Amino acid sequence: MPGPSPTHLVRELTVGARVVVRHRLPDGSATDALGDLVCADDTTLTVATRRGEVVVARADVLAAKAVPPPPARRAAPHAAIGVEDLERVMAEHWRPLERLDLGGWRLRASEGFTGRANSALAVGDPGVPLVRAVAVVEEFYAARGLRPQVAVAHEVDGPSGVADVLDARGWTVLTPTLVMTAATDDLPGARDASLPDGLHVETGPAPDDAWLAQYHYQGSPTVPAAGRRILVSADEQVFVRVVDGARTVAIARGSLSPGWAGVTAVETSPSHRRRGLGRRLLAEVADWARERGAASTYLQVQADNEAARALYAGQGFGVHHAYHYRVAP
Repeated sequence: MPGPSPTHLVRELTVGARVVVRHRLPDGSATDALGDLVCADDTTLTVATRRGEVVVARADVLAAKAVPPPPARRAAPHAAIGVEDLERVMAEHWRPLERLDLGGWRLRASEGFTGRANSALAVGDPGVPLVRAVAVVEEFYAARGLRPQVAVAHEVDGPSGVADVLDARGWTVLTPTLVMTAATDDLPGARDASLPDGLHVETGPAPDDAWLAQYHYQGSPTVPAAGRRILVSADEQVFVRVVDGARTVAIARGSLSPGWAGVTAVETSPSHRRRGLGRRLLAEVADWARERGAASTYLQVQADNEAARALYAGQGFGVHHAYHYRVAP
């Protein structure tokens, strides 16, 4: 059975993504354009490569796909990626309902469901002075009835330039968080993480009612419609739950983008903690990610959650960088 046509594959690519486009040359040979997809109209693609922009006619495209960001240092892929590139990767695993780009910044809004989907991701150059960029952020969220919020990523012990501007305007720090990464092949699998007797695992490509009932974002007893859309916003995702009898007692979500898997929404019922369920959830996502060729895996954990940090470190995750939210007064 034939696979997707190059035209179909091109339609799936997102402007701003890092891509490789194999295309036909006038002499009949073929070459690759590797870089950021900066424009895609009805007839051409424009790829910003290291040697400049390459314009490719859609009719000449032989194959096209998104690829992971380039390494920022010499190390394994999960450690070599730069802070800003990893932030962009993670953003594709939790896409907002609405997005407005301001230079390299992404202004995201999703009816208030989660900080990730309702904050300005301040990575790269906003294309305007920082003071003006912050003013645009304030205007964007005010127009939507949301409190202005900026996600500020930085090295664990390093400063961020935008933080100084926000400090001067009285923005406060919220939810300091660590990003941890691992080589997917190094993570334990399900066969290495047995469950107590009587418990079993169920997985699916979408969250069912039992999974959603166990997901308590910031203590909320229900997931709003916006949240349900965000949960299935990645290129692909899996929803894992551990079941005790007829009751779901632990959940996790795995997500996928080129080269990367993400782990989010890890929760275990208080009655079933310290029984190895968290390890099994991570293992299930790791097995799923390996089957799909994701070389690296990331997760996010609040900096003061020592128990979760210990669990993740024990499974092979190491700290990559940190971020926090700045909230307008």
